Amino acid sequence: MAPKVERFVSPGKGNGLRATASIRRGELVYSADPLAACVSLKQSKNTCHHCFSRHETLLRCSQCKMAHYCNITCQKQAWPVHKSECKCLRSILPRIPTDSVRLAARIIFALGSSEELYSLEEHESHLSSMSEQKKEGLSQLASMLQLYLQQELPTLDQASSSLPPSCRDPLCLMGKVICNCFTISDGELQEIGVGLYPSLSLLNHDCGPNCVMVFEGTKLHLRAVKDIKSSDELTVSYIDSLELVDVRRKQLEEQYHFTCTCHRCNSRDKDVIMLSGEEAAWRLFKDAMPRLDGLRAESNWQELLNLCKRSLSTAGDDVPDENLYKLKMMDAAVDACVQLGLWGEALAFGLRTLPVYRLYFPDPHPVHGVQLMRVGKLQHYLEHVTDALDTFRQAFEILKVTHGDTHPLTYELKMKMEECRCELNQSQ
Repeated sequence: MAPKVERFVSPGKGNGLRATASIRRGELVYSADPLAACVSLKQSKNTCHHCFSRHETLLRCSQCKMAHYCNITCQKQAWPVHKSECKCLRSILPRIPTDSVRLAARIIFALGSSEELYSLEEHESHLSSMSEQKKEGLSQLASMLQLYLQQELPTLDQASSSLPPSCRDPLCLMGKVICNCFTISDGELQEIGVGLYPSLSLLNHDCGPNCVMVFEGTKLHLRAVKDIKSSDELTVSYIDSLELVDVRRKQLEEQYHFTCTCHRCNSRDKDVIMLSGEEAAWRLFKDAMPRLDGLRAESNWQELLNLCKRSLSTAGDDVPDENLYKLKMMDAAVDACVQLGLWGEALAFGLRTLPVYRLYFPDPHPVHGVQLMRVGKLQHYLEHVTDALDTFRQAFEILKVTHGDTHPLTYELKMKMEECRCELNQSQ
């Protein structure tokens, strides 16, 4: 473990991590590989199941027909982990288990000697505080895990002797996985998989955290986004902070079984702004959200753009851009325009989101940095080179803190800035 952090008991929260020395903003606090990880089902066809990089064309495992790889090298390197999983996947075709079930199985296959501050046995399952409805759902996942493992391990008692006693109960194991796994994202913060990082499960939540987690493949980097004093607790945000307090609290209570009492939640400092404008008008945006999410899931980009334009035309003048639901509508419009190749419209919508992102994701926040980079790419493509360079510079000031100078996304950003400088020099 990195020498600047240690495990401790956080008052009112249980286990936690704290600094043992001063940590500067932008400093890499800790890096970790997962005990186990798997690509999300919805990303399985365009993400390598070994290195977690995205590609349009991938090799497919000829046996299970689910795992995909960049090339033969990745496929061979993945085989020791995939070997047992492959048999399990073939045994239940055409069914495919959920991400959490596949991750739980990979944890069982991976268990061996590991040096962690927080053992799998110590991870909370929160079974005692779950509602009966949630327990029923978890029981179904536990049954699927047993069915999935039947080819390799007819009972969990036959697992390695290193499997902790509490984890031999499928229900308890699934509870530990659901409550402690992390979503693995690419450099642009898009979900690509799930993984269990035992020591970093000690990190507690805050809606205004002092650290962020970014990934390179499956390697997790914990970076400080504020100056941290010795003995200060290290915190991250478990959820998307772009929500109302009651929504955030409900999500945290349902998934992680605690009520958030951080400063942002107690002060409700952004709720009034998020609901600004005429309620009758912004409710049109809110009521359209389920339809918007459905169209995005279907990749029905033209109809999604039509919905956004209709909504913004009908209610837009009575609702400021800072309204939460209007912002989500504009974000969806950017996505749709990019997918449809409507670059000018994408840029117009994207530029409107930037001041609002700055408001809700104070610098340095990776979400704001990634949005700036996205807008900069649109400006560059449309040959607004001076504007693009300025936007890329703003993004770089954020990402060098949140991602670090050596992260592939930061490197790409530096190359984009250099391209802009060269183009501007040639035009003079």
